[in-house]
Amino acid sequence: MTQPSAAATPSTQALSYTGFRFFWLTTLLVSFAVQIMSVSIAWQIYDVTGSAFLLGLVGLSLFLPALLLILVTGLASDRFNRRRIMAICLGVELLCALGFLAFVGAKAHEVWPIFVILVTLGTARAFWNPAAQSLAPNLVPSEALANAITVNTAAWQSASIIGPAIGGLLYGIAPSAAFGTGAVLIVVALVSVLMIPKPPRRESHQATSLGTMLAGFRYIFSNKIVLGAISLDMFAVMMGGAVALLPIYAKDILHAGPQALGMLRAAPGIGAIVMGLVLTRFPIRNNAGKTLFLFVGLFGLFTALFGFSTTIWISIPLLALIGACDMISVTIRETIMQLWTPEEVRGRVNAVNSVFIGASNELGEFRAGTVAALLGPVTAVVIGGFGSMAIALIWSRAFPGLREQKTLDKKMA
Repeated sequence: MTQPSAAATPSTQALSYTGFRFFWLTTLLVSFAVQIMSVSIAWQIYDVTGSAFLLGLVGLSLFLPALLLILVTGLASDRFNRRRIMAICLGVELLCALGFLAFVGAKAHEVWPIFVILVTLGTARAFWNPAAQSLAPNLVPSEALANAITVNTAAWQSASIIGPAIGGLLYGIAPSAAFGTGAVLIVVALVSVLMIPKPPRRESHQATSLGTMLAGFRYIFSNKIVLGAISLDMFAVMMGGAVALLPIYAKDILHAGPQALGMLRAAPGIGAIVMGLVLTRFPIRNNAGKTLFLFVGLFGLFTALFGFSTTIWISIPLLALIGACDMISVTIRETIMQLWTPEEVRGRVNAVNSVFIGASNELGEFRAGTVAALLGPVTAVVIGGFGSMAIALIWSRAFPGLREQKTLDKKMA
């Protein structure tokens, strides 16, 4: 249930609601921890092994638990207290951060323990994502949901700006400093999530069966606009994702160190946060579908141009433009998902959505790493960029309803 507003008309500003403020703070803290640790993990693996394939395998290790547990994670979010699920997941993530800390402290030269920890972390994230995504609409009224998605995404992107740079600096000082900082941030996030007001207890009289577990799939595949929005993002980002190869670009193409890697990782977040500020001032009110396809196509174009770059001061602006385009895509997709999805299946729908997102990010990294190992990093990124542009064109023809969608709700006009 949303919190009542003192005004006759509910505020459209999500941060005016107490519960959402703690939710937003949790997102910010966890995102910082993830960014600091992810840049450190990537550098650690590539520094030890020099393997592009293993960099791609990081994404696969994080994605597979969400795929294998998709029927369980969504149902858990619909049946149990979402705030409690988030707290338990943070406890597991804290153990993973301590595991990374122990690994670098032991100065091990084998990387398989990292992948064991990554699979555990991926399992926690598999339960976290549908619970967190489903809790947000319970904390604000529908009038504030688009703003909530924008500012929450902006929190993640803010961490993407500063987190990788901090991670690179801390890793340059000592790997233990980077992972130790991540652990501390997760502890504070755990306190923050417990401060979110307890949501009302949801009663479900449906027996647990294969049918109820598949309800999320049924809803998405029966709604062509929702299906088109999330599948467009999945395939476009899967093709265009170049983040996994940034350690290679930093070290071998740009001839720089972990500090430069932090700057490269921060650049998409800079573009995204600037675009997020623009969207809070000028929200998308018309031609949402055409806007979505336009910026997915531009996402692919800037990715291809980044692939050709050999100068860091050209690479950084291109990555910022990639982040700005992705911010628009995320805002449109997530708003449609949350506004169109009934509360009783929201957790299961968001579990499917999380797998789509995971496929776009983690499998995109795996694709990039594999192609880079076979054809080289530049070819992998350029092919992916042109692939994203092709996906935008194909999807605009395959999903005309999404292309012609005017607003972010179910109204066509």
